[in-house]
Amino acid sequence: MASEDTPAQSKMANRDKELEEEIYDKVVDLTEYAKRQRWWNRLFGKNSGPLAEKYSVATQLAIGGASGWCAGYLFQKVGKVAATSVGGGLLLLQIANNSGYIQVDWKRVEKDVNKAKKQLKKGTNKAGPEINTFVEKSTEFVKKNIVVTSGFIGGFLLGLAS
Repeated sequence: MASEDTPAQSKMANRDKELEEEIYDKVVDLTEYAKRQRWWNRLFGKNSGPLAEKYSVATQLAIGGASGWCAGYLFQKVGKVAATSVGGGLLLLQIANNSGYIQVDWKRVEKDVNKAKKQLKKGTNKAGPEINTFVEKSTEFVKKNIVVTSGFIGGFLLGLAS
């Protein structure tokens, strides 16, 4: 009876392989069709960038997801430490102020804050073109490497959640 099951199992295995190849071909055809569409070209550019030429979509997603998860996890841990430090420092300063250990000269604080605001306004006008160039370069990178970028964003969000 075992010899009768073997040919049937091999037929099913061959059928599964053929079905898998057919599905893969349809997905590849669909991605090529989408790339030829005008909306796709307007949104993502003519090609998906250098990474798309070197690695498969699964590899790109894995690279983006893994690096995004690491960045998100580190961002979460550093963010918690920073928030704890700043919050704890402010709490200690407030306790010290109410206990009489320190005296805050609020007029001087207000004067320094206004001075800092003026300097920031002056610096904002000078930094405008540099920021616009950075945004344009970042947008171009995202368009050329959309698969890696989407993997990174997903991984980053997972890293924040873990």
